[in-house]
Amino acid sequence: PLVWFHSWTLCGRCAKPVLPLSSELVAEHQVNALTSFIPTRQPERLSIMNMNLQGGATQRAQRPNAGIDVSKEHLDAFWAQSMLRLGNDASGWKELTAKLQADAVDLVVVEATGGYERGVVVALQAAGIAVARVNPRQTRDFAKSLGVLAKTDGLDARCLRDFADVVARHKDRAKYITPLLDAQRELLSSLMTRRRQLIDMHVAESQRLHQADARAAKSIRSVLRLLDRQLAEIDRDIDQHMDRHFKPQRKLLESVKGVGTVTTLTLLSGLPELGTLRRKPIAKLAGIAPLAHDSGKFRGQRHIWGGRPGVRSALYMATLSAVRYNPVIATYYQRLLAAGKPKKVAMVACMRKLLTILNAMLRDGTAWDALKHDQAPRQA
Repeated sequence: PLVWFHSWTLCGRCAKPVLPLSSELVAEHQVNALTSFIPTRQPERLSIMNMNLQGGATQRAQRPNAGIDVSKEHLDAFWAQSMLRLGNDASGWKELTAKLQADAVDLVVVEATGGYERGVVVALQAAGIAVARVNPRQTRDFAKSLGVLAKTDGLDARCLRDFADVVARHKDRAKYITPLLDAQRELLSSLMTRRRQLIDMHVAESQRLHQADARAAKSIRSVLRLLDRQLAEIDRDIDQHMDRHFKPQRKLLESVKGVGTVTTLTLLSGLPELGTLRRKPIAKLAGIAPLAHDSGKFRGQRHIWGGRPGVRSALYMATLSAVRYNPVIATYYQRLLAAGKPKKVAMVACMRKLLTILNAMLRDGTAWDALKHDQAPRQA
C-alpha cells in the first residue's frame, strides 16, 4: 500500500505528522518506510510529488497565478511571493507583463474599474497571458468569506491572487476568461458611452431651464444648442462606424419589429457575447433571468437582478414597442396575462423571449422569421 499524505512517526500511542523526506518512502509500508529512513541521505524536494488522500501520487506542476489591483495612477500586483507597484501606463504595463511572463504566470485576475483596467488587460492578452476581468462585488465577497475585512491596495491584490487560484482550477474556467478585446467594438462602446453622457447633460440642462431666470435661461439655451450639435456629430460617427464594421449584424437585428437603432447599438456595444452563448447564459448576462431563492422547505419568489443595466434598459424599451407592434411578442404577452401573470412578470418574460430570438438570429445569421418564432411555449 502507498503512504498517506503524511508519513507518521510513532511515539507510544501518539502519532506526529511529518513530511516524507525521501523518495524511497513513497510506495513503502509505514513501518518499513520509517525503519529504512537514513538521516544522512540528502532529502528530496517535496514539490515534485503530491500525494492525494487515497494514497496515489500526482505530478505537481501548477503555475502561479496573479492578482492586480487597478487604480487611476498605479497597479498593485501580487503573484507567488512577489509584490509590485507600477504606474498604470504603457511603461508599467510592459514591465509587469515581462515579469509575469518570466515567472510563467498562468492566470491574472483584475477587477472592472470603469475602464482604468483596459490598458493592462490588452497588454497581458497581447503577451498570451489569460486574464479574467471580474465584478468587484464578487471579489469583495470572496475576501469577506476568507475573513479579510480590511481593505488596502496590497490586501486587494493578494485577495485577487487567491481568487485567481480558485478560478484557475475551476471546472468551468473558460467561462471566466475575458475574451480578446475587439478594437472596433471597443471604439463603438466608447462612442455609445459618450452619447449617453451627452444625453444626460442635455436632460439636466433642459430640466434647469424651467426654473431659470432670463439671464440663466440664455446660458442654458446656448449649452443646449452646443449639446445638440455634439449629439448630431457623434450620431454620424456611430452610423459610419456601424456601416463599416457591423453592417450585417445591424441589418439582422433591425429586421425585428420593436428593435430600433438605439437598441441595436446598445446590444452590439454592451453585449458582445450576443450570438455566441446559449439562451440561459445570455439572459443572465443581460440581467433578465429569474433566479431562485430557496432554502430547505422554503420556496421564495424568483427575481431578476445583476447583469448589465444598460442592456436591460434597452431591451425593456424595445419590448414596450414589441408587445404592441410585433405579432409574436404581442401574442406571447397576451397569453401570459391571460394565464394570470402580473404585467411586469409578463414584460420581463417577453424581454427574455426577444433576447433569445435575437441571440439565435445572430448565431445562425438569419433574418427575422415570424413563422419560425411564433411557437407557443408548453409552460408560461
